[in-house]
Amino acid sequence: MSRAVPFHCPYCGDEELEPEAEPVGAWRCRACLRVFTVSLVGLALGGSEE
Repeated sequence: MSRAVPFHCPYCGDEELEPEAEPVGAWRCRACLRVFTVSLVGLALGGSEE
C-alpha cells in the first residue's frame, strides 16, 4: 500500500517534505524538522451541524 503525499507541512506550511522511515507512513519537513503522520479519522456524512 502506498502512502498519500501531503502537499505541505501542517506546522510551518513549507512544501519540502520527504518520507521518514519511522514511524511507518511518517513525513519529515526539511524546513522545521518536524516529523508527522497524516491519518484519516472518518467521513462526515449528513447529520446535523452544531
